[in-house]
Amino acid sequence: MTTTAVALVGLAATSASASPWHHSRYHRPAPAPSSSASTTQPTQPTSSAPSVPTSTPSATSSPSTPAAPPTSTSAPAPSSSSSTSAPSSAGPQGIAGSWRNVFSDSFANDSALDTTKWSTGWNASGITRPPNWSENDCYDPAQVSVTGGTLNLTAIQKAVNCGEAKDYTSGLVNTNGKFNFTYGAMEARIYLPAGSDGKIANWPAFWADGQNWPTDGETDVMEGLTGDACYHFHSTAGGPGGCASGNYTGWHTYGADWEPGSVTYYYDGVKVGQITTGITSVPQYLILNNAVGGYGGTTLAPSTMKVDYVKVWQH
Repeated sequence: MTTTAVALVGLAATSASASPWHHSRYHRPAPAPSSSASTTQPTQPTSSAPSVPTSTPSATSSPSTPAAPPTSTSAPAPSSSSSTSAPSSAGPQGIAGSWRNVFSDSFANDSALDTTKWSTGWNASGITRPPNWSENDCYDPAQVSVTGGTLNLTAIQKAVNCGEAKDYTSGLVNTNGKFNFTYGAMEARIYLPAGSDGKIANWPAFWADGQNWPTDGETDVMEGLTGDACYHFHSTAGGPGGCASGNYTGWHTYGADWEPGSVTYYYDGVKVGQITTGITSVPQYLILNNAVGGYGGTTLAPSTMKVDYVKVWQH
C-alpha cells in the first residue's frame, strides 16, 4: 500500500498561535502487516488525507522537518507546572452550563486498567501499529499500567515491528466500542514529562476520533507538537487549530466543549481557542497515547505520561 504524505499548511487559530501544518493524529493507511504484527487489523479507514490548498505559505515545507509553532502572545500561559486542582463535581473546569456526567474514570482505586471502559492499542489486539505512521513506535499493552491512582502510558526504547520496524514501544488506550458520544465536554488531568529543552517531550495526546476518518471528525484536545500544547479539529473541511502559549509540562487539565458547529478548548479551565470550521455531528471515542517521534518534541525514553482522570459531560 502506498504512503500518503503529510500535508503541511498554515492554519488560522483563535486565541492561540497558528499551527504550521495540517496535522492529524490518525493519518496514513496501514501497510500490509508483517508476521510479527497483530492478526486483528485496525478498523480505521484507508483513504488518503483531504486535499490541501496550494496557496498557503507553508505548503512546500518538508514533512520530515516541520517548523516549530510560533510563540503565541494571546493565549494564556499556565500558572505553573505543578498539580492543578480537581474538577468541580458540577461540571468541567471553566465551562459554564448545566452538565450531567456520562463517563468517568479516576483510576483512584484501581490496580489495573478497567477493560469495561478501555482497550489498549490502536483498534487491534496485542502489539499494534501507531495511529500515524510518522511515529517511531508500536503500542504494547505492557506499556499501560494503573498504579498510585493514575493511568500510566510509558514509552521505552525497544525495537518492535508492527507493520513497520519501530525503535520504541509505548502505551495507548481508547474507548472504541465501549464508549462514544456526540457533543459534550471532555476533560482529562494529565502529567507530561519535560524533554531536554524543558518543553513537552515526545508526542503525547488526549483526543477523540470517529469511525470513518476524516468524515466523522477528529478532536485533538491536546497534543504535544514540537514541545507545545496544541489543539485541532480535523474533518473533510481541513484541520484548523492552534497552540497555547507557555509551558505545559507537569500536571495540567485539558478540556474541550463540543457543541453543534463549534469546539471550544480550555487548558486549566481557561479558554485557549475555538474552532467553527467543519465541526462534525457523529459519535467519537476517546484516546490517550504517549507517541514518540513524528511531530513531537524532544524524544525522552523511558518517560511516562500520567492521567489522573478522564471525564465526559453532556447537557
